[in-house]
Amino acid sequence: MTMTVADIPYKDLYIYYLEGRIKPGCNFFGSGFIGNWQEDGFSFLFFNSPAQDKIKKLLGTQPGLTLIDDYRMTYEEWHGKMPFSLRIGRFIITPPWEPRDIPENGFRIILDSGVVFGTGTHPTTRDCMEALELAFDSAQIKSVMDLGTGTGLLSIAAACLGSGKTLAVDINYLAAATAGKNISLNGMEERIIAVQGAAEDFIRFPADLLIANIHFDVMKLLVNSEGFINKKSFILSGLLRREAEEIDFQLSGLPVKIIKKWEFDGIWHTFFGKIL
Repeated sequence: MTMTVADIPYKDLYIYYLEGRIKPGCNFFGSGFIGNWQEDGFSFLFFNSPAQDKIKKLLGTQPGLTLIDDYRMTYEEWHGKMPFSLRIGRFIITPPWEPRDIPENGFRIILDSGVVFGTGTHPTTRDCMEALELAFDSAQIKSVMDLGTGTGLLSIAAACLGSGKTLAVDINYLAAATAGKNISLNGMEERIIAVQGAAEDFIRFPADLLIANIHFDVMKLLVNSEGFINKKSFILSGLLRREAEEIDFQLSGLPVKIIKKWEFDGIWHTFFGKIL
């Protein structure tokens, strides 16, 4: 059945901002619960209908939590604009409610970002997609590690291009769960696995290609690790100008060759390179 804008599963969002991390085992949120984004000792609970009673019950069962504020906004307001179909290289990326035909000599990726950011519109994502095509055109890549996977878009793109084994990692549970959902939407369950965890705990595992579109503080640790040198090639992104300069300096002391650099408006930077 074709979905219309009226069928989009996310209309009004009800967001509850709490101090503290929610303990596992809460099973009373019900079908209106979208997810929980936890970061730096704070929790953001997302619902598609008002949930004051559920939040009150939660605070009663976990007294270490404090409600800071609550918000109501449209899905479009949350993302800045409604997710829409876009083309990046050989890829057409579409939300599930906006079906499109598979492009000739290309790939269609169905992407339901939910409340996780990462619809493909950010310049670092576009640059990573271009870098992925370049990487697969220049070498045989059988395995990929995607650290900071977010919605799983880059992992799915890598599988489309030929990776038979991809590990998609995100430290945030909601992001990992969203990536898992998108992996299923694209029928990639046998080729990609999404897990929750810290990037530095997975960097040591083998892979032909490393993708890390991730925070600079984590990137520094990854580039300095033995696991980084054990890869064959890498795509590093999500870097501001000063951060990119420091990563470039770190790479200059390693046995690597930078194949191409991307720069968007002098702000966002991406590296594609090979380990020598």
